[in-house]
Amino acid sequence: MSETTTYKVIGTRPIRHDGLDKVTGRAIYGADVQLPGLVHGRILRSPYAHARIRGIDVSRALALPGVLAVATSDDFPDPGDRIAELGEGAINVKHLSSNCLARGKVLYHGHAVAAVAATSPHIAEEALKLIRVEYEPLPGVVDVLAAMQPGAPLLHDDLRTDELGKKADQPSNVAKHIQFKLGDPEAGFRQAAVVIEREFRTATVHQGYIEPHNATAQWNADGSVTIWCSTQGAFTVRAQVGELLRLPVSRIKVVPMEIGGGFGGKIRVYLEPVAVVLSRKAGRPVKIVMSRADVFQGTGPTPGSYIRVKMGADATGRLTAAQAYLAYEAGAFPGSPVGPGAMCIFACYDIPNVLIDGYDVVVNKPATSAYRAPGATNAAFAAETVVDEICERLGIDPLDFRLKNGAKEGTRRADGPVCPRIGMIETVEAAKRHPHYHTPLTGPNRGRGVASGFWFNCGLKSSATASINADGTVNLVEGSTDIGGTRTSVAMQLAEALGIRAEDVRPVVGDTESVGYTDVTGGSRVTFATGWAAYEAAQDLKRQLIDRAARIWQTTPDDVSYTDGVLQRRSRPEQRFTFKELAAKLHETGGTIVGRASVDPAGCGGAYATHIVDVEVDPETGKVTILRYTAVQDVGRAIHPSYVEGQIQGGTVQGIGWGLTEEYLYNDKGEMLNASFLDYRLPTSLDLPMIEPVMVEVPNPGHPYGVRGVGEVPIVPPPAALANAIYRAVGVRLRQLPMTPGRIVAALAAKSG
Repeated sequence: MSETTTYKVIGTRPIRHDGLDKVTGRAIYGADVQLPGLVHGRILRSPYAHARIRGIDVSRALALPGVLAVATSDDFPDPGDRIAELGEGAINVKHLSSNCLARGKVLYHGHAVAAVAATSPHIAEEALKLIRVEYEPLPGVVDVLAAMQPGAPLLHDDLRTDELGKKADQPSNVAKHIQFKLGDPEAGFRQAAVVIEREFRTATVHQGYIEPHNATAQWNADGSVTIWCSTQGAFTVRAQVGELLRLPVSRIKVVPMEIGGGFGGKIRVYLEPVAVVLSRKAGRPVKIVMSRADVFQGTGPTPGSYIRVKMGADATGRLTAAQAYLAYEAGAFPGSPVGPGAMCIFACYDIPNVLIDGYDVVVNKPATSAYRAPGATNAAFAAETVVDEICERLGIDPLDFRLKNGAKEGTRRADGPVCPRIGMIETVEAAKRHPHYHTPLTGPNRGRGVASGFWFNCGLKSSATASINADGTVNLVEGSTDIGGTRTSVAMQLAEALGIRAEDVRPVVGDTESVGYTDVTGGSRVTFATGWAAYEAAQDLKRQLIDRAARIWQTTPDDVSYTDGVLQRRSRPEQRFTFKELAAKLHETGGTIVGRASVDPAGCGGAYATHIVDVEVDPETGKVTILRYTAVQDVGRAIHPSYVEGQIQGGTVQGIGWGLTEEYLYNDKGEMLNASFLDYRLPTSLDLPMIEPVMVEVPNPGHPYGVRGVGEVPIVPPPAALANAIYRAVGVRLRQLPMTPGRIVAALAAKSG
């Protein structure tokens, strides 16, 4: 494989295999599941942000006609205090259990307390009103810095800070302190001609998926369980439910339905174990579908954060040192993405001296979940804004500065890894060549900003099975939930390896009993890792096809070649089969052929992006109008360019929302005030120009086809790029997200006053 390698399937734009079902409405999503005898579940949620549960009386609810079961945390086995690997990293099972149904205390407004199953959703809702919960309200804390102060209300009496690997003596809201260090930061700052230190705040933000969480569970008479749900990982659901309910995974079957968005927010279980418990008690299948308010109040958003960044550069514009302090809100239970944030904050640059401290802090908000490059957008907002200020101070073009300092092959990150072949510099060069960067921006209150971003991607485990049909088509079963067209991108890699058309592959996402173990759809891993599994399954098919052709020709496998879907005898070239011709003979020569593979690949390769944005700011109202946006990204090898472009555009739009409009709003009681899409302000097509994606292909040497994950890094640069553009438009630097009209007007007033 090289940067000039040509392919027949990869790089083309076939119609996605699931497209017809999606546009005609035939696709089955989680809420569409209907089973004989199905009943409906609903969840009772806490009105308090922090309170002790003194008692729960469910007797009146159980007496309501039509109610078949009520569940509380007492119906869950004692989780103990143990750590388990259940998806995107290790998690405390006690915390996961308490998040599904509260144990002892509620820790955020909307925390699930009890659940009912009834013959209609209306009866279930009425039953919730009959449950009596005795609460002892407690002081709460919803701000990360306030939670870190001595004397702050404690969420967990047994939580002690893991201080660089050692447990603290006293309980605290700080769950963990991590640190990365490279070189001698103090010496690096002494070498600098310019040193800039700034503080930044980012708000709690939701992933914005359209389909709410849902789960249908059936407890079977033999003690086995079947779950239908909207999830980013069927095997992850199986593992979590197994741990929480003390069931062997062999007794749990998870059927992933079509998913209406996730972006990291549909990995942790919320409803699935509750539905299982209700089904066991009711003796009927139970379906629970969240309302939109439930989604906002009761599931995991991305964390709010406080970040302090200090960076220094010499007179030539060479970065000499960088330091960062990151405090991320974990929500009610430990586990914020402060680790990834710390890994990514300076990863776009080759800096010899770096010190990074990260803090994972619990607050009275929903437990945070992943959101597209989790932790990296917060971090980039801070670092890229400081970089822009350094460029201004030194009089250096921001892209020239990145060309001078950008990470490249051989650069060591502060957290340890040395960069392989990467495309950071290439994205900057492409941005600098783009007409957008050279087009004059005329008119008052207009500005242009740039920013870069990084996400490390991941590999993890994937499986695939492929079987050849007599008509020369191939059935492909893989285990990765398809959120962004990955069925097709995986099928295309199988087709490329076999030398057949993408349209001749029939891909399906299997349940946990139909395909081998496969990790979550997350971390930008599916096209990379599941695609690799499909590639290896194709190699298995090719070996068997060669054996079958050798048997027909009465020769040895070494005498048979396989090239571009054609098998040919080396010693007698006139003897040849196309893929379809040999497929038609399989039943006559030993039966069908099945290829299979399970992989756990390393070498996933990091992804880099550089964005350019033009804005116009109304100084009277603070409204920001985006005039033009160009997103340049190293995509490794674009398997299906249309899907890659869509990922870049979608991630960019989410980053714009994060930068300008989106935030969870809380009152002084810790109650969320905007738990609906009416009040939580997502950007729409009316707020946006066409996002122009520019794909730079620097093939990843760690993949057979050069694939890099593409789905996460586009969300990273937008807030910083917008902040830099706003500064050039009206002369004020915004260091708090979102950069709402009110904050812009306040900054302008402070500047003039």
